[in-house]
Amino acid sequence: MGANSYTRMLLRIIILIGLIAYKECASNYTFSPDFLFGTATSAYQVEGAWNESGKGENIWDHMTHNTPEFIYDESNGDIMCDSYHKYEDDFALLNDLGVNFYRFSVSWSRIYPNGHPYNPNAAGIAYYNNLIDGLLAQNIIPMLTMYHWDLPQRLQELGGWTNPLIVQLFTEYARTLLENYSDRIKYWITINEPYQICNEAYGENGYAPALGMSGRADYLCGHNVLKAHAAVYHLFNNTYRTRNNATMGITLSSSWYEPGSSEEEEAAERTRQFKLGVYANPVFSENGDYPQVMKDYVGNQSAIQGFSRSRLPQFTSDEIEYIKGTSDFFGLNHYSTRLVRNSPPINNTVLFENDMQTELWIDPSWPMDVVRRDAIIPWGFRKLLAYIKNTYNNPIIYVTENGCADSGELEDYVRVSYYGSYLEALLEAINEDNVNVQGYAAWTLMDNFEWRYGLIYRYGIHSINFTDPDLRRTPKLSATFYKNVIANRAVGDYPSLS
Repeated sequence: MGANSYTRMLLRIIILIGLIAYKECASNYTFSPDFLFGTATSAYQVEGAWNESGKGENIWDHMTHNTPEFIYDESNGDIMCDSYHKYEDDFALLNDLGVNFYRFSVSWSRIYPNGHPYNPNAAGIAYYNNLIDGLLAQNIIPMLTMYHWDLPQRLQELGGWTNPLIVQLFTEYARTLLENYSDRIKYWITINEPYQICNEAYGENGYAPALGMSGRADYLCGHNVLKAHAAVYHLFNNTYRTRNNATMGITLSSSWYEPGSSEEEEAAERTRQFKLGVYANPVFSENGDYPQVMKDYVGNQSAIQGFSRSRLPQFTSDEIEYIKGTSDFFGLNHYSTRLVRNSPPINNTVLFENDMQTELWIDPSWPMDVVRRDAIIPWGFRKLLAYIKNTYNNPIIYVTENGCADSGELEDYVRVSYYGSYLEALLEAINEDNVNVQGYAAWTLMDNFEWRYGLIYRYGIHSINFTDPDLRRTPKLSATFYKNVIANRAVGDYPSLS
């Protein structure tokens, strides 16, 4: 047995010993009959068929093929779960769970192989028609995300989301989706996680295209993402909404940012504004525009660094009004909590962190997931939900992703505990804080390509044997737990991590 195998076995034994005791659900609350339960995936992470049926190259195809070492285990999405061919197997999983909806994304380069909106790929359009019709035939609501990180590579060569032309290109791509699918889609999401797209892929090197231009490219990207989202929302609202009495929103990601001490609340709030408010404030606040604290801090740092104007672009008054209110619901992806403290810049380096002037950390006493990526802090989930309600005029919220990573264990007790405690916190937010949450999606339906982490981190409630040519799907304990939550509209008992 190798050292890594021995370590994994030892960790599993420790986890199992620590999870002998089960926690009774502390809440007597239940989910209403009309609360929507679902699961979520994204195109590049599950579809495979990377160059079949006319699909073009996207930025993840390009990155994984040309710089395979960028992915920690050098895996890629060329085949992965092969949902392009095996979507009926996925339907079987969804049916067994009893979900109300399935959130999936469309691959832009499967519709327009080079990204430019002419001569749409008929095979790509047909694939999503089959997917949508198959879900509806199973009485499962399709929730469609237009963009989940897989930009066509040819558009990236033009600057991608930093090029203002992307607003028009995305709008025309979205028009094609609306024209073909709006008769059957009730829930649309324009863009998934702008912060990750812009700050971690353009500002940092975390995701493709990994530009590493913090404090510059991230702000240009975000500016265009917000304009593109608003343009598609207005197109939908003016032309396509009535086809199926549908709704459209945007999905934002956020941890909860807790002050590390009683003196750090201002720092925590500044972090919330830099990481969530930068995208939420223009869309959901009464005044629109970027948060004032962000404009002040970036403007001041830019002046100190010798820039003639702020590195944070400015919206015109017309653009502020055009973007404001362009979401029927608040899509929220949430995983964990971080502590915050002030961290003034020590030099004049252009960096997002030097603009924000805080740093984040995890309390070493907090329980962690199996791979020690994130802390398991359900009270942070509840605090974030209440914060969104109180800060952004009590919007309808759909939790469009929530989950934790492990190494793919079938007996995933830690994940069961995560879901149990976070769903309890969700019920408390609904019933005690009066937060208007109307749906919840577990991330994710099955183990898949976890971006830069490849198959090292696995979030699925179903396991896939990636060495099996049939890519057989197997339910984990978390799938059984979630199935019971959906059937009973209650959390039930789950393992305790305390």
